[in-house]
Amino acid sequence: MNGPTTPPTPTPADVSTGAPTTTLWRPTGPQELALVEAADWRAWPPRLPDQPIFYPVLNEDYAIRIARDWNVPASGAGYVTRFEVDTAFLARYPVRQAGGRTILELWVPAEDLPEFNRHLVGRIEVVHEFRPVP
Repeated sequence: MNGPTTPPTPTPADVSTGAPTTTLWRPTGPQELALVEAADWRAWPPRLPDQPIFYPVLNEDYAIRIARDWNVPASGAGYVTRFEVDTAFLARYPVRQAGGRTILELWVPAEDLPEFNRHLVGRIEVVHEFRPVP
């Protein structure tokens, strides 16, 4: 269930370097999103002491489900972000299956996050926002 699966699919090459990139998504709440915005949409904030792993996901639908079904009840809003990362760099992180066939994520140790951020290509963007339904 948590074993490696197939690697992420590369997307078009990064225009600045010509290196292939991979699209990842991250469901997040308002506090983490505010820290991303404070970093000019170019970096993920350091993990808290009780968060040893950073979990970007490989499937937009999975990110939507987490943002809508978990982040909204937990923090009042849920967001899905999309971002590109250098594909060659991502090869060091095996894809983990966290449930069904499409429940795929990368497990990036907290101490690797500064280097992970250096391999982001472009900006982190919000692609979905969820609020409680009245």
